[in-house]
Amino acid sequence: MTSKPDSLTGTAQPDGCTRRSVSPYAPDDRTFGMRFTSTPRGARLARRLVAHRLDTWGIPYGSRVHDAIVLVVAELAVNAVRHGHVPGRDFHLRLDAATRPQTVRIEVTDTRAERVPPRPTHVRVPEAEDTGGRGLLLVAGLASRWGWHPRAAGPGKTVWAECVLTPSGRGPSAEPRDLP
Repeated sequence: MTSKPDSLTGTAQPDGCTRRSVSPYAPDDRTFGMRFTSTPRGARLARRLVAHRLDTWGIPYGSRVHDAIVLVVAELAVNAVRHGHVPGRDFHLRLDAATRPQTVRIEVTDTRAERVPPRPTHVRVPEAEDTGGRGLLLVAGLASRWGWHPRAAGPGKTVWAECVLTPSGRGPSAEPRDLP
């Protein structure tokens, strides 16, 4: 549980966060990072904290941009819990907002090296009766670009996605993207 009075209750510890003055859809350079328990509760808390952080950065609740970024975070966090869980190990979430270009980068790192996602060009479209396999399609459709790389400081991987903000508020990418 964190001891910061302005944070939500949960089982996470902040790595660091910077706050500056905000104008809608034009964030100054900001970073938010936190470790979460590799459980459904940890994934849920990651989503809620990112939603709150985006709102404080001037990307308001209920806007298309906000909802799309939160959905990408939710999918990546759930995948880290479902496919990257190692008993006793947490997953790490990092959120970076940059002014030029106006981009929000999401990184989710887990410690399981042998289970990696497909490359963005090889995401399989699930059959109608499949009960899973749609999360990365959502990420591919909402993010401007995404990918993964091996974790730099040990075993595991980092899955990342970048959402370019548009001043029109239509969504995170400049043009609607077709799913693969």
